Amino acid sequence: MDGPQPTTRSGAVVATLALAGTVAAIMQTLVTPLIADMPQILNTTPSNAAWVVTVTLLVAGVCVPVSGRLGDLLGKRRMLLVCAVPLVVGSVVCALASSVVPMIIGRGLQGMGMGMVPLGIALLRDVVPQEKLSGSIALVSASMGIGGAIGLPLAAAVAQYADWRVLFWGAAVLALSVGTLIFFFVPDVPAGAKGQRFDAPGAVGLAIGLVSLLLAISKGGDWGWTSGTTLGLFALAVVSLAVWGFYELRTREPLVDLRTTARPRVLFTNASSILIGVGMYAFMLIAPQLLQFPEATGYGLGQSMLAAGLYLAPGGVMMMIVSPLGGKLINARGPKFTLICGALVIAVGYGIALPLMGTAWGLMLVGIVINSGVGLAYGAMPALIMSAVPVSETAAANGFNTLMRSLGTTIGSAVIGVVLAQMTITMGGHTLASEDGFRTGLLIGCGVAVVAAAVALLIPAVRTGTDDSAAAKAPAGQEPARA
Repeated sequence: MDGPQPTTRSGAVVATLALAGTVAAIMQTLVTPLIADMPQILNTTPSNAAWVVTVTLLVAGVCVPVSGRLGDLLGKRRMLLVCAVPLVVGSVVCALASSVVPMIIGRGLQGMGMGMVPLGIALLRDVVPQEKLSGSIALVSASMGIGGAIGLPLAAAVAQYADWRVLFWGAAVLALSVGTLIFFFVPDVPAGAKGQRFDAPGAVGLAIGLVSLLLAISKGGDWGWTSGTTLGLFALAVVSLAVWGFYELRTREPLVDLRTTARPRVLFTNASSILIGVGMYAFMLIAPQLLQFPEATGYGLGQSMLAAGLYLAPGGVMMMIVSPLGGKLINARGPKFTLICGALVIAVGYGIALPLMGTAWGLMLVGIVINSGVGLAYGAMPALIMSAVPVSETAAANGFNTLMRSLGTTIGSAVIGVVLAQMTITMGGHTLASEDGFRTGLLIGCGVAVVAAAVALLIPAVRTGTDDSAAAKAPAGQEPARA
């Protein structure tokens, strides 16, 4: 195939890939309503039950960049279908689980399927006409946030009114449906790096480094930030990632081309992605707690899990609405301008959160504003990345960018978790995060978003005629996105 598919076909492709990303994100939020009940459900300790959440993060962190590289080598459609398999199998394993070990295995399998989003974004470059490319990228990229925002109230409703196993059976049906749609509607395009070898040592080295880093960040609050285990994992992460980087710079066909990621356009985009991830997750962690804390605290709003999810759901819907508008903004002013705007909108959302955090409707409005900014930013990031990398690296580069976003959400979770754990009140024998703790968390989210905008300002424009321009590397009929 020499160029993009006809628009009628590409519309079905975009819809399928957006649904795939949404379903993948739903898998991550699926167990949120069950966290408190998980020890009783699985007859285990709270610390063991926490691995049901952590394992998905760890496996996804390793598999997203690996699946991206395999997409460049073997074909993106093939890898999309491969990613659908563990989503289905993992959901079935979780639905049948009656103890913690099979549940952890099932959740780990679900994490293997998270590479769908970067693969889908990279595939858009091959099948969508140029005039529709920016909007399509924005929609598919934002699907991770959309799925997370919409999935929470859906999961809460099912958990509240039906057996918890229905959540996972429903997830299995969704994943199977997505796989079927991919099979029928997503075209098979030539692999951009066909004939190159897969960097197995690089994959192992990256896995060791990422697992050590993500595990230390996500569990450091439980184990103690100065404990031997946490410090040992951080040390292992530093050493293994340094060795991995040394190896990747010296192998001919690396898992991640670090020279490409070191280009200023890619480097500053990935740095902004980490900060945007922190900013997005800060609100996702704070808002549900504020909504559900008892009114007796003086700042809690006394909502149920389902009601809290419903108040936050409009933010996900707004992200879906804003994404195509973000695509138009990218076409008009370029992805750099759009990323800066997205970061500033997030900062504004946190700014209005401070006076509006006292009402459920106020928090809903804040969620709408913040998620609008996330939708703009998420659409701009892959456009920036793909304008600076060759076709043979689009899936791997987008996978690495998705990993940076995930790293940001993990850091955001850890930072806000520490703040809320340190700034507390005691009520009825229970220790709760204080109002000052929540306000501090909101201020951190605002500050991080402002820094993300400042970093985005450093992203250089595409320099036509140089390696930083993808014009000569793009498929027939396409031009790189504007700066």
